[in-house]
Amino acid sequence: MNKFFTLLVLTILFNCNSTAQKLPEKKYEVTKTEAEWKSQLTDLEFYVLRKAGTERAFTSPLNKNYEKGIYLCKGCDTPLFKSEHKFDSGTGWPSFDREIKGNVEYSTDYNLGYARTEEHCATCGGHLGHVFNDGPRNTTGKRHCINGVSLKFVPKK
Repeated sequence: MNKFFTLLVLTILFNCNSTAQKLPEKKYEVTKTEAEWKSQLTDLEFYVLRKAGTERAFTSPLNKNYEKGIYLCKGCDTPLFKSEHKFDSGTGWPSFDREIKGNVEYSTDYNLGYARTEEHCATCGGHLGHVFNDGPRNTTGKRHCINGVSLKFVPKK
């Protein structure tokens, strides 16, 4: 009985660690070395976009930006969000009720011990923030909570 139990435990452990379960790393259209990203981005931009960090709440000038325009990825200039979809969530980060379709990708983040939906630029893989289901009910119900430092704002002409 003891040998059977040991064999069962070992079988489960080895099957759970199989390389067949590991997904291949996504290849992005824009790829750079860590040194190239560091030369292009400030320390905070690099921390957020390339290391999935978070800027402090209420520190981004884009949080209270109400101009008409478009928000691009700071890493590669991909259009991510439109100003007409921005709203004041009161959280301290720029918030949008929807993304520009096809330009944002999603993954699951367990860094805080529970599942959150993480957002990335679909072109360079840069970390943007997270999406939650507590946004405006009269539109999509989504709140794309985005680090302002990961965005570049281009005003409408």
